[in-house]
Amino acid sequence: MASGPKMMAPICLVENHNEQLSVNHEAVEILDKISQPVVVVAIVGLYRTGKSYLMNRLAGQNDDTEGLGDVEKGDPKNDSWIFALAVLLSSTFVYNSMSTINHQALEQLHASYITELTELIRAKSSPNPDGIKNSTEFVSFFPDFIWTVRDFILELKFDGEDITEDRYLENALKLIPGNNPRIQASNLPRECIRHFFPKRKCFVFDRPTNNKKLLRKIETISEDQLDPKFQEQTRAFVSYIFTDAKIKTLREGIKASEVFQNFLQSQATIESSILQADTALAAGEKAIAEERAQKEAAEKEQELLRQKQKEQQQLLEAQERSHKENLEQLRRKLVQEREQLIKDQKTMLEKQLQAQKALLAEGYKKKSEEMNAEINNLKNKIETIKKENTSFLEQTLNAFATVLCAPIVLAVEVKQLSLEPGFDFQFNVTTEGSIC
Repeated sequence: MASGPKMMAPICLVENHNEQLSVNHEAVEILDKISQPVVVVAIVGLYRTGKSYLMNRLAGQNDDTEGLGDVEKGDPKNDSWIFALAVLLSSTFVYNSMSTINHQALEQLHASYITELTELIRAKSSPNPDGIKNSTEFVSFFPDFIWTVRDFILELKFDGEDITEDRYLENALKLIPGNNPRIQASNLPRECIRHFFPKRKCFVFDRPTNNKKLLRKIETISEDQLDPKFQEQTRAFVSYIFTDAKIKTLREGIKASEVFQNFLQSQATIESSILQADTALAAGEKAIAEERAQKEAAEKEQELLRQKQKEQQQLLEAQERSHKENLEQLRRKLVQEREQLIKDQKTMLEKQLQAQKALLAEGYKKKSEEMNAEINNLKNKIETIKKENTSFLEQTLNAFATVLCAPIVLAVEVKQLSLEPGFDFQFNVTTEGSIC
């Protein structure tokens, strides 16, 4: 590890004042005095997940660290900047999470940080001979990746056999076979982590202690108060960092620590560009949101129009059904009245025949002849009614069959019905309603 001046307390390398990033000159001066290569370790993770404990074990200090997702900060951009700085400046990047490595943990790492980091850098990095041209060049200076899982709740087993922590991580990053959209979405965070961090390692940690009071002050209690298994796992992590962590390189090989300050300056410039890109992206997102809102409004308008047309069609169909039902009722009524009229005429004819028979029996021949004439006339009228009434019924129904605009009330009234000589009857047809 690098030797040089010791810091009595942590010093911020890159500071954020009013959304403007700047390099801390005091930190640069300290780095400038280091003559050997440096190893830069960054530990990132949600707040209250034990990052400070791991960093203090590495630094031999007893300090607190700032975490991602702190509700008191209330600024997702602050988290993105911390993550970006950690990746750009470190040679070993430690991502600290809780319980297990599952799809939710992978998605959070990918969606919240990796995607935004690469997009922001790509948005502002110009393709020059020493610059960033594509994702392959990203990989050339991305740090080694270590995933630490705190309060690990599973057994390190796969198919009933014991596995290493590294194998556990690789199993979690294994791609799911299949090409449907859901599987592709699930594989995306795995592919990005595998691509951007080709060198990966995993450490799992049991719960430090089951004593809640000790957990609240874990930074100040002695090691022997912690669970022996947890102590062993912590020593393994610290040993790996001190023996296997690579030194910081700048794409063209190993660089002495005296030029690390130049790298810090360049990364600060990139981070300032990221802040500017954030503003541009926010404006772009606003424009996209407005366009999406307009599109949704147009779609809603089209949907309302389709619904209105559907309702109008349903109304027309209901009117047509009602018209057909009214027409059928009219037809049945006319048929019934016609049948009743014929029945009444036959009844009167029967009475006339009986009266004639009675007169003949009494010798009233002349009167019988007169009644015979009336009877013949009545028979003729019955036949005429049968013929003419059928034709009238068909004409009436055909006349109203084409009316669809609104229900029509049809009234049929028998104006005159006489049993005297010269018998006649008359239909009076009236309509109420609107006709197209």
